[in-house]
Amino acid sequence: MRRVIGATTCGLLFALLMPPAARADSPQYGHGSIVAWGRNNGGQCNVPAPNTDFVAVAGGKFHSLGLKADGSIVAWGRNDYGQCNVPVPNTDFVAVAAGSYHSLGLKADGSIVAWGYNIYGQCNVPAPNTGFVAVAGGNFHSLGLKADGSIVAWGYNDYGQCDVPAPNTDFVAVAGGYVHSLGLKSDGSIVAWGHNGYGQCNVPGPNTDFVAVAGGSVHSLGLKADGSIAAWGWNEYGQCNVPTPNTDFVAVAGGCCHSLGLKADGSIVAWGCNDYGQCDVPAPNTDFVAVAGGWWHSLGLKYITPPGCPGDSNCDGVISWRDIDFFRAALDDNVTTWWVKFQPLAPTCPFENNDVNADGTVNWRDIDPFVAIMNTTCP
Repeated sequence: MRRVIGATTCGLLFALLMPPAARADSPQYGHGSIVAWGRNNGGQCNVPAPNTDFVAVAGGKFHSLGLKADGSIVAWGRNDYGQCNVPVPNTDFVAVAAGSYHSLGLKADGSIVAWGYNIYGQCNVPAPNTGFVAVAGGNFHSLGLKADGSIVAWGYNDYGQCDVPAPNTDFVAVAGGYVHSLGLKSDGSIVAWGHNGYGQCNVPGPNTDFVAVAGGSVHSLGLKADGSIAAWGWNEYGQCNVPTPNTDFVAVAGGCCHSLGLKADGSIVAWGCNDYGQCDVPAPNTDFVAVAGGWWHSLGLKYITPPGCPGDSNCDGVISWRDIDFFRAALDDNVTTWWVKFQPLAPTCPFENNDVNADGTVNWRDIDPFVAIMNTTCP
């Protein structure tokens, strides 16, 4: 069974896994806006206008980032280390991540660009800077997932957070905590390494059936295939106490001492430290398709998807190469299984988006019409 993985970290936590040789420049009809709440001492909750056309979101310590459908990155908040100065050319990005005071972007060619605070080399991507499919940020370290299933980590390594345990193979997602790191294996297990003073690297049993992973400062989270969240590590503020009902989650994220989960109905649940209102999701708490945690702030990405757009398999409002893996999975599995796996990015995606030939089934007969409408505007 295919798994679709959403990777989140204390700094980032939402990375889109996409083919490394494609672009995000197709016509779009959807509306992607970012909602931010919690501590705003650096303006990290003030999303710059126009607040539209975002497809991914990330949170750092006092700054935030959003990826636009055209492949550009927008960054805002504190900029004392240049963490909001996206290097030129600001094009062809397909994923975004944040550390405490540095930022990272994954390019369509599989390379990673990093900028901001670099005293520990967290912005110096190791050679060869190719073949990456996902990126994540920790406090002063960075991580990249390679297409071959290996993880590369660099930057501050005082607790071994950059020493990926052997065998460094079969990873499908990566996440960073403050001074620990996490990887999700293709068999549904989570591997964690680095600082373990609060048990944040002790994955609770059974260590199976995970489909996404996230890191807080000194706590960790995993999303199970059944829609439940497991959380472990530092729990002084209840950040590991997932509210009931612990069901129907489709994405997970971690902040400093709070946690967030995205529900299948498009609502966000947040728990843990709430000193700055970072757990008070603004109304209306609907239509969210992604969630991210900053240090003491939170972010959610909203989409209001038009009904029935054949070919928009991930319901991001764009007919593009981004839909290919989603469409493939719809072919591989029955509709119920597909729905569960792809809700993290498309909680309101209608069935007819994949039934491209409108014959009531998703099967091989949809392949030719799907290919035919790639990179075209929705009818």
